[in-house]
Amino acid sequence: MTTVTWIEKGTHRSAGWRTENGAPAPRDIVVIHDDIAADKALRMIRRGTGLLWRGDFHNARQLMRALDRRLQKRASRAPQSSDPGDIFLANRKARAQRAETLGKILIPLEQDYTVRLRRAPDVRNACTHAYGPPTHSGNDSTGRETLVSLPELLGVISAYEWHQSGIEVAALGARIHPAYGVFAPTRDEYIDLVADAPWPQGVEDPIVWDIGTGTGVLTAVLARRGAREVVASDINPRAVQCARDNVGRLGLADRVNVVEADLWPYDDDDEVGDAGRADVVVCNPPWIPGRPTSALEQGIYDPGSDVLTRFLDGLPRHLTPQGEGWLILSDLAEQLGLRTRDELLTRIADAGLTVIDTRETAPRHSRASDTDDPLHAARSRERTILWRLVIPTS
Repeated sequence: MTTVTWIEKGTHRSAGWRTENGAPAPRDIVVIHDDIAADKALRMIRRGTGLLWRGDFHNARQLMRALDRRLQKRASRAPQSSDPGDIFLANRKARAQRAETLGKILIPLEQDYTVRLRRAPDVRNACTHAYGPPTHSGNDSTGRETLVSLPELLGVISAYEWHQSGIEVAALGARIHPAYGVFAPTRDEYIDLVADAPWPQGVEDPIVWDIGTGTGVLTAVLARRGAREVVASDINPRAVQCARDNVGRLGLADRVNVVEADLWPYDDDDEVGDAGRADVVVCNPPWIPGRPTSALEQGIYDPGSDVLTRFLDGLPRHLTPQGEGWLILSDLAEQLGLRTRDELLTRIADAGLTVIDTRETAPRHSRASDTDDPLHAARSRERTILWRLVIPTS
């Protein structure tokens, strides 16, 4: 863990630097209290200074909101393009700058994850959920504090609340409990597509793979639908454990195997006959070409459409002769001009696959109807599509 240092009340202090998104440790740290003005704080941050908060916890949140208002006001004065792709890139750049700026407000965590600030919430359970038990979390054994950005800590708290309450999934008639760092199924329209799509012709109790399972929500839906066996994979170890917990909670563990893997649950070298093949292979890959800046964004952004391309290229090797690949993909990238429909169809054809059917649905999430969203025009036209793909017969 990186060590950061500062001077406080004439004494040299040090702490560990904790970050989940790879943000660099601040070069300089200054201790601040409740009396700091937002404009002064912003000037200090722009010089690269981290602001170590020693005041009231609620006032720290107020400072963060005040800084955010200033950043949004500044962004609104920037020239606006009419091109959806340009608007998207400008909005993403502004969000990254906002995250970098607000991330300079630092909160001290003691070794047991206690925050000893006035009116601070008890975050010990939330931090243990996100970071692991204190003795194995990366805190060193000297009793030093660790510093974490206020936005990250608030994200940890929010994720733990989601984890405890869960998300109701209509297609399951049950709740899915997301974990910190795992993309939550708050957009549920794609789940209904998978719940309603017919099994391949002539297949009644298929072997199904769920590639990039996340919380395991699609795995649970597929198992509930009557799949004989569901093998779920994810490259994120947090997602693997989250999916295992969810299928266990739903009583489906006897038909589900969750493994940590980059796409395919079985390596090509391990395939013998039908051992490395499935009747249905489902994948809901990240839908926007771009570089993720956090673990959560890995569920949205796919640099160079790498995951999408690798899934399509590898799919024919992993399907039984009568099998189908179900690609679930938002067309928002198309609406933004970041990928064309022809490019997607060309990728499918180049992989040796044929589209036999598509099913689509309109978004139901709140941002699709938010006219204040800079991307409202594109989001209002967005469709999520399930592509049924097969290997063509000669």
